[in-house]
Parts: sequence; structure tokens; C-alpha cells
Amino acid sequence: MGIVNVTPDSFFEAARTQATADAIARGRELFAAGVDVVDIGGESTRPGAVDVDEDEELRRVVPVLEALRGVGALSIDTQKARVAKAGVEAGATIINDVSSTLMEVAGRLNVGYVAMHRKGTPATMQKSPTYDDVVSEVLAFLRDAAHRSRNAGVGELWLDPGIGFGKTLEHNVTLLAATDQVVALANEFDAGVLLGTSRKRFLGDLGESFLDVDERLEGSIASEAWAFLYGANMVRVHDAQAAVQLRELFWHDVEAVTS
Repeated sequence: MGIVNVTPDSFFEAARTQATADAIARGRELFAAGVDVVDIGGESTRPGAVDVDEDEELRRVVPVLEALRGVGALSIDTQKARVAKAGVEAGATIINDVSSTLMEVAGRLNVGYVAMHRKGTPATMQKSPTYDDVVSEVLAFLRDAAHRSRNAGVGELWLDPGIGFGKTLEHNVTLLAATDQVVALANEFDAGVLLGTSRKRFLGDLGESFLDVDERLEGSIASEAWAFLYGANMVRVHDAQAAVQLRELFWHDVEAVTS
């Protein structure tokens, strides 16, 4: 899943595409690089981000979705029901919802749905997040979200443990290590697992010296490889070419290569 941020404030500056034409071009580049889905969002959900007015979010994303309709599979990254509905009407076939509140919308519209765990809101989620047991609490949340999604009539369902959303470095690493448990839960609901670690801060905090966002490509690819190795079905990425190469390493046709 390649990322198109039609925003001025997403955490990775190189991925910001404020102008509609730039966002459309970015989406086409991602498809050309081989991504399976392009995820289009008009509101940053980074730590400390402020809410975007609904009309402004629509202004940002709808023209991009309309221009990319038919080029490849599209998802709308939003927490707002009206934006989700407009995004689907403009061409999205998946609602990617960090708030896990829009499953009723996805069920009514008969589109795919990503339910993600998040503790708090972008404004508050990184202010000393605490858990008694981060894995069990995230799994319990996702189980409930999966039940609600299936009850709402969602067919294509994805579960996302929400790396970086209301978690410390230790929480993120612990959750990543438990990818197989998230996969096992998803399998109970015939759902997929989507993981998003690309360029996130915890990758910069892992070494002896802090790595800025521009220095986190290797950590991103390593964490995405871990996700694939332990059963995740899709990763959400900024660096499409490198991630597609990684995907091909995991799912290449051995007979074709050796024949």
C-alpha cells in the first residue's frame, strides 16, 4: 500500500503532496513502481496533528481519487464518515480508518475496511501512553473491531495493530514481535493484516544515536520484512520501489526463476 498524503504537515516531508497535480503524479508513480493499493489521505494523523475541516479534507482528496480511478486499487485514509462516502464515490474501494469507527459505513457501501488500534487521538496519543499488557490489549481491541465489522456486513477486512499510534518505543517493538499473534487473530475472522512501520519515529530511536526520518529507510524495510515473514499480508509504505522489491523476494515464482 503506497502512501499519498495530500497534506502540508505529514511527518515525512518527502511524501507531502499539497498540490492536486503533485498528488496525482505521486499516485501514478506508486502504481508504476508496482504497489497493489494507493492510500490517499487529506488529514495528517501524526502525533500532535490537529483536525482538518471536513470540507477542506474533501477538497484535498476527491480530485485525486477521481483522477486515479481505474489506474489501480485505491483506499481513502480518513476518520470521517462523509469523507469516506465521498472517497468511495470518487473511486476508493477500501476505507482505511485509524479511528476504527467507520465499519458501518464500509458495510453499507460494500467496500473493504481497515480497522486500526489507536490509543487516544493524534493530539494526545503520544503523551505517556500506558498499557498493562500492550499485546493482549491491542488484540482485544482488534477482536472487538473485527466482530463489529463483520456484524456491519464488511466483506474485505483488514486488521492493523497501529504501530506508532499511542505507543512507546517498547510498545511498538513488542507489538512488532507479536505479528504472528495479530495474524492468528485475523485468521479467525478470515481477515488480512496490514502493518505500517514506514519511516516512523521508533525506528529512529532503536540505535545508539537517533536517526532522522530521512535516515530510516533501512529500518523500514527490515521491519516490513519481519512483518511479511510472520504472516502480514500488506505493508503501508512511503518507499514503494524498495518495498516492492522486498515483496518480490518473498513471493517470487521459484519455478520461473530456476527454469
